[in-house]
Amino acid sequence: MHGAFLDLRTVDRNDLDLTSLRSVVTLWTWHHWTAPSQVIDHARDAVILVSNKVRLDGTALRSAHKLKLVCIAATGTNNIDLDACRDRNITVCNVTGYATPSVVEHVYAQILTLMRRLYEYRTAIEEGRWQNADDFCLLDFPIRELRGLTLGIVGYGELGRAVATMGKAFGMNVLIAERPGSPLRPDRVPLDDVLEASHVVSLHCPLTERTRNLIGGRELGLMRRDAILVNTARGGIVDEDALLKAVRTGRIAGAAVDVLSEEPPHRGNPLLQISLPNLLVTPHIAWASINARQRLIDEIAANIRAWLGGTPRNLVCP
Repeated sequence: MHGAFLDLRTVDRNDLDLTSLRSVVTLWTWHHWTAPSQVIDHARDAVILVSNKVRLDGTALRSAHKLKLVCIAATGTNNIDLDACRDRNITVCNVTGYATPSVVEHVYAQILTLMRRLYEYRTAIEEGRWQNADDFCLLDFPIRELRGLTLGIVGYGELGRAVATMGKAFGMNVLIAERPGSPLRPDRVPLDDVLEASHVVSLHCPLTERTRNLIGGRELGLMRRDAILVNTARGGIVDEDALLKAVRTGRIAGAAVDVLSEEPPHRGNPLLQISLPNLLVTPHIAWASINARQRLIDEIAANIRAWLGGTPRNLVCP
């Protein structure tokens, strides 16, 4: 039984324990990265393939004559040609829920950084303003508590629910946005109303044709001037030019994004063109705690073990 991990460096930087994977398959080939031109060669002898971001298209899948199982080292399935897998009766499994604590903590780290004005106060100290002050503390930048503020959740799956739960623990009022174009359910609120009422809007929906540029200039114009937008979902959900303008002009109080429309941003990105204290950009790391990455490895091993035992879990197809 031969397994191949196509892009191990996207998960492990020599800080994880791979024992669970090593024990479930006796023969592994570890590829730190697989370029598009290398996919067919790297997949040729594998019965089991593990891929995080490497794309497995129909050509590659049809060339992998021994392949029986594809394990996605993530939740999303957009990099796998699922129709080709069905045609060849290749089982595909993903991993869900492994990064929830990591993402939730990152969301609130972003929110609190902006609400507590940590950038501005750190800069003030670096400039010597506290050292030369007459009073015992600086009160130059007003700080807001989360208690009593309204949190708007756009995308109410596992992550959206967890962020909402933590918001309630902080004493926030939670509004859940209904999917645009869907009938309004009793516990949901139209998106426009959520945008108008919320002090914090946190995005947790997948990127689809319906959600691409879901938050654009019109939507940002509906938001409160003292509101912040948090995006740990996908970059394409937000019109980045419109967001930069909204933050830069004070149309909204701030924004924190962990995802961009192109990653890595080799061709640049509007949100990286300027340094603003109310614009926080992180390099797609909300999911990436050591704990979450270890859970991911162990869940992949569990998926393989279940498949070998004849009871596949976390099935995507067939």
